[in-house]
Amino acid sequence: MPRRLIKRFMPNPASIREHKSLRFFGRLLHDPNLWHLNRHSVARAMAVGLFAAFMPMPLQMLLAAALAIMVRGNMPISVSLVWLTNPFTMAPIFFVTYSLGAWLLGTPPRSLPDDLTWEWVSGQLSTLWQPFVLGSVVMGVVMGVAGYAMTMGYWRWWVGRQWRNRREHRHR
Repeated sequence: MPRRLIKRFMPNPASIREHKSLRFFGRLLHDPNLWHLNRHSVARAMAVGLFAAFMPMPLQMLLAAALAIMVRGNMPISVSLVWLTNPFTMAPIFFVTYSLGAWLLGTPPRSLPDDLTWEWVSGQLSTLWQPFVLGSVVMGVVMGVAGYAMTMGYWRWWVGRQWRNRREHRHR
């Protein structure tokens, strides 16, 4: 089952509860679904983590943790998925989300100048932020729903495969 593989890399719940940046959640961190690996908690964590990964904001990990508590998804998985947008992947991902937002709004996307300066960015910010935020939210929702559906489907397929293998093994 994927549970064994995932469990091998999971941190200890007690160490996460005591982490200084998560301590303010207090008793909310004692919900067992935040730490168990079952189909529903992992699928919810995938949805929450992928959604939070596409949000252009600081402290995405805290957003993922808060959303995991709200939907009762596995917290370590949701928080770790935020790292899909890391310093190496952030620029291409945010370019795609901006392009998607510009397309949805029907505005032509801006091209970057040859010499990117802070003055250019601050001058263009008023026209860039709306497509960027819209594209980020839409992409986060789409990826979250896709992650949820794919996790539920994969988990169901895996369990069905295990049952078939056991049944075949018993009949031999």
